[in-house]
Amino acid sequence: MTSTSTPQVATDTPAQRQFAAWLTAFNSGDRDTLVAYHQQHFPYDVASNDVHGIDRELALSRGTGGFEVKKPETPTPTSIVAILKERSSEQFARAVMEVDAAEPHRVVRFEIHPIPTPDELRPHMTEAEALAALRAELEKQTAADTFSGAVIVAKNGTPIFAEAYGLADRAKQIKNTLDTRFRIGSMNKMFTAVATLQLVQAKKLALTDALAKALPTYPNQTLAKNVTIHHLLTHTGGTGDIFGPEFDQHRLELRTLADYVKLYGARDLAFEPGAKMEYSNYGFLLLGVVIEAVSKQSYFDYVAKHVFEPAGMTSTSSPMEDKATEPNRSVGYMRGPNAGWKPNTDTLPIRATSAGGGDSTVKDLLAFANALTSNKLLDAEHTKLLTTGKVDMGPPGVKYAYGFMETIQGGQRCVGHGGGAPGMNGQLTICDNGYTIVVLANLDPPAAGRIEQFILARLPAK
Repeated sequence: MTSTSTPQVATDTPAQRQFAAWLTAFNSGDRDTLVAYHQQHFPYDVASNDVHGIDRELALSRGTGGFEVKKPETPTPTSIVAILKERSSEQFARAVMEVDAAEPHRVVRFEIHPIPTPDELRPHMTEAEALAALRAELEKQTAADTFSGAVIVAKNGTPIFAEAYGLADRAKQIKNTLDTRFRIGSMNKMFTAVATLQLVQAKKLALTDALAKALPTYPNQTLAKNVTIHHLLTHTGGTGDIFGPEFDQHRLELRTLADYVKLYGARDLAFEPGAKMEYSNYGFLLLGVVIEAVSKQSYFDYVAKHVFEPAGMTSTSSPMEDKATEPNRSVGYMRGPNAGWKPNTDTLPIRATSAGGGDSTVKDLLAFANALTSNKLLDAEHTKLLTTGKVDMGPPGVKYAYGFMETIQGGQRCVGHGGGAPGMNGQLTICDNGYTIVVLANLDPPAAGRIEQFILARLPAK
């Protein structure tokens, strides 16, 4: 079972002292304390006034219950890496902090990412024990109002656990079911990657093609001539993100993929393509534009016909947010400034894109996983190409493939992708040992991710 001991962070080096100070502020769950730390040591931006960043971090603190340090790694005077565990669940994370060598040793880099349960901390259970533990954990988190959603665990394509918890609509007291549609965030990237590889398989597109080949009139020709399809699929193109002040200003105007290109298309590269990996929602949006150019139909029509239909996905789509409410659709709830839940309506894009934001159900995502693994969407060669890790993501054993993440956990290889934004969180994980896990939630991250990691850490390796 997971150890209950909690190694303390030493304070012998500048990096250790800064990390200990951040952890104390984070674990306090107090906004003023967190703001004071960031203003003194690590402003979110030059103005030190990124209230959205502070609120996101505060929501993470309250959602996780804070972190315990489980495994501090060998530090240097100016850097520290630590394996953390949420206090309110058994989700692990890896934190990396670097500080300036000169006084007052301000933080120059800080990253924290969810990771699979470290092998030495994994529980060992039978399948029946693991599923019983999952049910108990879901009941516990639902009672604590930290989970609301649906879960399917399948073995060799057949569900062995399928349950829903919490409310799809709190105002109307409508319960979540296995047919409830949840917003899935970046999980759409899997559909976009499959569609792209279908065009590659059909020899209508090549992974080595520059963006300019499909989009000869793209506004920034330097970007278009140097960024390839491979770069876009692996987040190595330097194409930047979508979200930020510009998005907030134009959110209700961005109704098509072309609208995003009009807004961001003249933007310069963030770095030389291939130099590093930096997660890029805009890169996957551009893949949608490429799919439209090559297939001569809208991205949404293409994936409906060539991904959803052959997979048997009847409840997955990307509706316009200002149109009539879709049937069985959940309301997304995000933490407000006073720790209560409020609808995420005012944060949503007017429509999903090829980078994320569509709706789906746990049943449909299992159907997608089954279609993928049985080569109904791509042949065996291109399915392997799609899901084999290409670039390191930082944490050991985690690589990005093409719209899928490849992880090695407990000696088992798994592939999939998550999605998260205020009021939405989801995860699809397909493992070589035959287990598939689908979790969707209508609450802030890491509501679904922590459940996925909980059961993944307990299922038997074979």
